[in-house]
Amino acid sequence: MKTASNPVELLPEQLRWRCDPTTIPFATTAEAAPVESESAQERALRALRTGVELNAPGYNIFVCGLTGNSRGDAIASLLREMNPCARPSSDRCFVNNFKNPDNPLLLSLPRGSANELKREMAAAIDFLRRRIPQLFESESFERRKNRIVERYGQREKELMDEFTRRIGQQQFALVRVAVGPAAMPEIVPLIENQPVPMEEVPRLVQEGKLTPAAAEELRKRYEDFRQEFTSVYRKTLSLSRELSGELNFLEQEAASTLVDGVLQELRDHYPQNEIAEYLEEVRIHILNNLEPFKQAETGQDHPEDVLLDRPPRSEQDPFRVYGVNVILSHDDGPGCPVIFETVPTYANLFGSIQRSFEGMGGWRSDFMDLRGGAMLQADGGFLILYALDLLGERGVWQALKRTLNHRRLEIQPIDAFFPFASPPALKPEPIDVDVKVVLVGDQHLYEVFYELEEDFRKIFKVLVEFDEVVDWNQELVLQYGGRVRKIAEEENLLPLDRTAVAVVLEYGVRRAGRRGKITARFHELADVAREASYLARQRGEACVSDAHVRQALQARIERHNLAETKIREMIEQRLLLIDTSGSRVGQVNGLSVLALGGYAFGKPVRVTASVALGKSGLINIEREANLSGHLHDKGVQIIAGYLRRVFAQDKPLSLSASVCFEQSYGGVDGDSASSTEIYALLSSLSGLPIRQDIAVTGSVSQQGDIQPIGGVNEKIEGFFDVCRAKGELTGTQGVIIPRENVEDLMLREDVIEAVRQGKFHIYPVESVAQGISILTGVAPGEPDASGRFPADTVYGLTDQRLAQMANLLRHFESAGS
Repeated sequence: MKTASNPVELLPEQLRWRCDPTTIPFATTAEAAPVESESAQERALRALRTGVELNAPGYNIFVCGLTGNSRGDAIASLLREMNPCARPSSDRCFVNNFKNPDNPLLLSLPRGSANELKREMAAAIDFLRRRIPQLFESESFERRKNRIVERYGQREKELMDEFTRRIGQQQFALVRVAVGPAAMPEIVPLIENQPVPMEEVPRLVQEGKLTPAAAEELRKRYEDFRQEFTSVYRKTLSLSRELSGELNFLEQEAASTLVDGVLQELRDHYPQNEIAEYLEEVRIHILNNLEPFKQAETGQDHPEDVLLDRPPRSEQDPFRVYGVNVILSHDDGPGCPVIFETVPTYANLFGSIQRSFEGMGGWRSDFMDLRGGAMLQADGGFLILYALDLLGERGVWQALKRTLNHRRLEIQPIDAFFPFASPPALKPEPIDVDVKVVLVGDQHLYEVFYELEEDFRKIFKVLVEFDEVVDWNQELVLQYGGRVRKIAEEENLLPLDRTAVAVVLEYGVRRAGRRGKITARFHELADVAREASYLARQRGEACVSDAHVRQALQARIERHNLAETKIREMIEQRLLLIDTSGSRVGQVNGLSVLALGGYAFGKPVRVTASVALGKSGLINIEREANLSGHLHDKGVQIIAGYLRRVFAQDKPLSLSASVCFEQSYGGVDGDSASSTEIYALLSSLSGLPIRQDIAVTGSVSQQGDIQPIGGVNEKIEGFFDVCRAKGELTGTQGVIIPRENVEDLMLREDVIEAVRQGKFHIYPVESVAQGISILTGVAPGEPDASGRFPADTVYGLTDQRLAQMANLLRHFESAGS
């Protein structure tokens, strides 16, 4: 056999990128300038600034890709740093609609003046409650009132005296009879100058003291006098109403000067037309309802309340109608509001109408029960919401669309979304709002919204995508160091020295999966800093060093690698069959990656191939067992295409071949094992044994090019750990990887040391030919001008076997016919 040339190996220096601690521009993170927000992703920040500054309908923002414990806080911090120029919103308050209490009135006031109006209105009412009783108790008012009362009393007395005189001439009198707690006038006849109730007349007839004819005459005159008395009594009632009206007019006339003076001060302070109109309604209502003001100082219960056993009127608060319900105030001065609502329920976002229990199973609501929400607080600014949380709340998405489309907020009771409850009849005046909403989610959720919700495209026109990785540069060191310092100050962590920062940054590069990049998931690096600080403080250190960070990283692995440990034990005990020495035909060690709970690790897997005469082509056993994913199916078809291109140009590909992932029961997907399957097929066809001390990974094209794959570090370390667990490293073991993955290598120190000592090897390859030569030790072979391969090469042996199989199949087919 033609021996293969020596393969190219990677040097220890090529297996990991290292951050030189001397390039860190500070001794510890305590010297770094604090940094709070994300500033390394210019593309995303430009998109965010566009959404912030473009003030047009529908230019709300959807943010995806941002990571961390509080993505909303991060966006809020970025928005505040941008210091957007927004329209300053007004203060808002609801007041009573005296004409229609079920439709509360909305007042818009200059910023910072709503609470002032509330205080001044309360002070005005309190002043009137104290002064109006004093006014009505003054001597001048009492004299005027008494003159009116005396005048009407005299007229009433004249009516009654005239009636009494007329009936007295007919031997009748007008007396008062007790009826419960009250005394009612009653007409009675005079018999022997004594008043006798009409009910006693029949008894007198029976006793002979009165003749029946006289009794009948008394009854007739009694009925006539009763009718006449009804007319007189109506006249007295009319006089009482006139008296009441004149007294009310007197009270209004006396109080109007006081009320007008108090309210005029408010008009002068708040010259807006809508406030002037409201104050005029207040004036009319006060003058028409002076009774509560007259009782305010005395604290005595109203006689009607005592009679009907009602609660004292002070509990019903008759002055509530003059209150001012402030639902938005800006007492903190100018500035663009940035509101992050973490619990986006309907009430928290759009406000609510509270209800009060009235007794007897009844509920009531009025303008003072209206409450604002985050949408109103963000008026003139930004409202940040988590998209997934928003979808979980009933009615919120529809209300949000309606509010953003019409730029009007309507406060409704939450009961409106539950048909079994009876919502209040209140319908407050809608509120004009100008809010930019920032939804925070992921790319998948954005696609769902975009495809299924037509209105979403119209109202969320700006997509801000934060990448999971960013380009490495020296400025990033300052930013990450500043963010670590910020966290350390907030959480009382120990500072990190240069060596610790270097190890943390190296970990960030590994998480990014590519040199020249670093993960943008800063919260993962921050967690490492927190855990390293915990370990350093346990040891009484004043600063975190590289040893503490490495220990923290190892502890993180130990907390998550139980499954990895169990799998390795099964390989050691030969429950999972993986060979790390010797050679075998049609069998290759492949490499896969398992991810469990955010922890990924490499798992070697045995891949086998078997070939026979036939026309079935390439059979994917995983697919036949419904354990193969779409990408793996595609990879198998690419393998078939590669075999046809190389070996079926001068003959039909007459074989039945199968490939299988042995002891794989959970499904296979991805094409990173397609080169492994090709190597197993070539070995089975050529009869050349494959080295079992080498594991393989890499995707393949139909042209035979080895393509890069993911998880290369985990795959190498996984096979390295298995080799070490099964005994001492032999010095021949290693891994074949795609050359394009060399820049992704960030291997552990123990793997690098084993390579340095020649105990482990990493071979980068660019083609199937390079890989098969390493695995078999035989040259792959180059075709001559006629397309034939040398007989003593891998491809030559494979081609000969395929030619034999084609001839045999032709012979059997001709014999059968």
